[in-house]
Amino acid sequence: MRTHTCRPTLNDSQVLEFCKQGFLLLEGVVPDEINRRVVSFLDDNPSHEPTEILVEDWFVDNVILNPQAAGAVRSLLSQSFGLPIVMSNHRVECPSPAQGWHRDGNSQHGPALNYLQVFYYPEDCPLDMGPTELLPGSHFLFSLSKQMGHYGAIRGAFRSAAPAGSIFLTVYSIWHRRGAASGHGMRNLLKYNYWRTEPPKRDWVREPDFDIATANYKLEGQTFREQFRDCNDAAEMFFWLLGRSDAFHLEGGQGWPLNRHVGKYLDSPYGVPVGL
Repeated sequence: MRTHTCRPTLNDSQVLEFCKQGFLLLEGVVPDEINRRVVSFLDDNPSHEPTEILVEDWFVDNVILNPQAAGAVRSLLSQSFGLPIVMSNHRVECPSPAQGWHRDGNSQHGPALNYLQVFYYPEDCPLDMGPTELLPGSHFLFSLSKQMGHYGAIRGAFRSAAPAGSIFLTVYSIWHRRGAASGHGMRNLLKYNYWRTEPPKRDWVREPDFDIATANYKLEGQTFREQFRDCNDAAEMFFWLLGRSDAFHLEGGQGWPLNRHVGKYLDSPYGVPVGL
């Protein structure tokens, strides 16, 4: 397995936000010259699995090892992370109908983050070209794919319309679909995975004022889950990434990770895991 090590670029707050949302969008981080070269390559190789692009040094250096994307991957998967071994292209002629909601095959549910699913737009993908839609927080929401496909528009879904050169990282199990496209032309979307090779630990960028006890673990908006479950799930994943799953526990009730009363009646919530 080819691996890569670089400096992390995400801080405590950004890592926690990834735990809550299940994705991170980096807009326009790949140079325009490379984007054009990728599109030309895909036109010459219109396969839905153009894995041969992974041996092109210009592609690896500017997309796979893109400093902003690789720094974010490094923050979430630790150092010496494994590089992609398969490349997929969700290539479709527009206009086209919306795809059914799904989570990708072989998804594992739980707090562990041992791999990332990553998407890259080599050309502009406005709303009329059917950008990928993601359901925030749904990486914790288990459902069989055959029971999801009948859903239409879901309130609170994020539509990843973005300029050329944008890369977004996701938890593999997140609910997603290709949006409906009313525009005309070919729409390319490359998809690939990165892998963890080392145990998790808190070696991303530390914020001096970040407090694990009073951090906001709540996902804003509709979570489609039992009340406060979003806080519990995000906190458990964050602790897993800290390498402190052994310290994680929930008192339940009004205890941590709920923090609505901190600063009013308490300096720290009840039930905060000790030893941190």
